[in-house]
Amino acid sequence: MARLLVTVSGAQVRSSKILESMGRLAPERGLTVSNDKGVRMKCIVVLLLLVISNVALAEGRCPPGQYPVGGQGVGGCAPIPGGQAGGESSGPMPTGKWETRWGALAQDTDHQVGQNLAIGVAEVKKTKREARSLALSECQRMGGQKCKVILEYHNQCAALAGPVIGSVPLVDVKTVAYRSPNEEDAKVESVRRCESEGKGRSCTVIYSACSMSEFKPFR
Repeated sequence: MARLLVTVSGAQVRSSKILESMGRLAPERGLTVSNDKGVRMKCIVVLLLLVISNVALAEGRCPPGQYPVGGQGVGGCAPIPGGQAGGESSGPMPTGKWETRWGALAQDTDHQVGQNLAIGVAEVKKTKREARSLALSECQRMGGQKCKVILEYHNQCAALAGPVIGSVPLVDVKTVAYRSPNEEDAKVESVRRCESEGKGRSCTVIYSACSMSEFKPFR
């Protein structure tokens, strides 16, 4: 009689071995073994289903992303190579970070009529202190006697506007500084406010710049 070769979870089981063990396993499973060939084959199918269900239960005892390890009586779970425990996938690793950048404007508060207005500026500095210090020192270098920071900003833009007659800025009148996320907006608003405070005089942009955040990659 030809033997039936069955593969279950990587192991080969011959029908003769199954038939030999049927007499022992059948009573335990509540089955009756018959000499009829058709009945015996049905019993084989039933036993195979029981074996497969046991294998599935064994594999199902581990959480998603892991597989069972260990021999009979000693079981455990191990992560599937290349997989994530619990079936969760992590997002992409960050490659860097955004760093804040500072800017500042300073001008001489002791400005005399007829003298040039001393102005100092700082752009794209790592700290507020650094930006303020540079703006003050630049104002003093331009001849300012009592320099004072009139505007500080970070991750945005700034503009300074002053009144003009024709095309010549009036350096002996009050200036207006304004900050905004957009440089053009800062320029427009500084001019608008300057003209509003300048008693009808036209104003123009004296200075504008941006100190936007910078991306620094990890090394």
